[in-house]
Amino acid sequence: MSLVPRTDATAPDPIGLVLDSVTSPLTKKAYGKALTDFLAWWEAQGRPPLSKAVVQRYVALLVERGLSPSSVNVRLAAIRKLVREAADNGLLGAFEAEAIARVKGIKRQGRRSGTWLSKSQAQELLLAPDVTTLRGLRDRALLAVLLGCGLRRSELVGLTFAHLARREGRWVVLDLTGKHERTRTVPMPGWCKAAVDAWTRAAGLSTGHVFRPTAPRGEKVLARQRLSHEAVALIVRKYGRLLGHADLTPEDLEGIRLAPHDLRRTFAKLAHRGGAPIDQIQLSLGHASVQTTEVYLGVEQDLGEAPGDVLGLSLRRE
Repeated sequence: MSLVPRTDATAPDPIGLVLDSVTSPLTKKAYGKALTDFLAWWEAQGRPPLSKAVVQRYVALLVERGLSPSSVNVRLAAIRKLVREAADNGLLGAFEAEAIARVKGIKRQGRRSGTWLSKSQAQELLLAPDVTTLRGLRDRALLAVLLGCGLRRSELVGLTFAHLARREGRWVVLDLTGKHERTRTVPMPGWCKAAVDAWTRAAGLSTGHVFRPTAPRGEKVLARQRLSHEAVALIVRKYGRLLGHADLTPEDLEGIRLAPHDLRRTFAKLAHRGGAPIDQIQLSLGHASVQTTEVYLGVEQDLGEAPGDVLGLSLRRE
């Protein structure tokens, strides 16, 4: 059987069925592009019956084009989601859907690379914005929340004043809903709350979303309710390029190409080095598995202080 196309306005839209079933804006964007590309390729092939062999041929093409394993697997996840929704809505046979679901992803070699800032680099990044301006105050607060609370970019853009509360004598990000709809509460350091207060006080904000776009010159807050995901990435990248080159402009240097998730990794690494228990770091990050948290710690082997040196064993009786 082949995927049944829409023949009238009331027939289900396969891509729409998938996008309606996911909640993350970033996932919607990634799946939307992946499925648009796949269906365009499928059309160009003459709309062959949708089968495991067809999807395997497409995966092989993506690999030939040089896409990374993670990129190929995201596209394959979108296709699997598409055929499940299509089968559930009578657009594809259950047998074909089950067969396609068994198409194997591309195995990744090693771990995904990322950037971890040192303590001095993180401090330099935090002090980089010009806090004599409204935009600089916002940018400092944004960097402070990413570094001090380890939030994901999607969690930061969705942060509202209702999330900021006092619990057990300290400020926290309360009942934050993150990946896979898991809800957690994240402690907020005092210096982080001070940066947020400086920004919101100067901007005259007390309700709604904490982080808002500013006018082109940065002198006032725009009416839009929150920053975009793309804006957060550009802000982090801008200050990352200044690391170690405070006397130069971004146009004059390369610097470090930072992403918002690198600050989440840095939060985990610095917290671990500071003595925070791994289980508490896991809870703050919202990971279901401590193994995932361990990947974020950026731990490097230290031959000067090896684990075996602290076991307390010897070849003599005490």
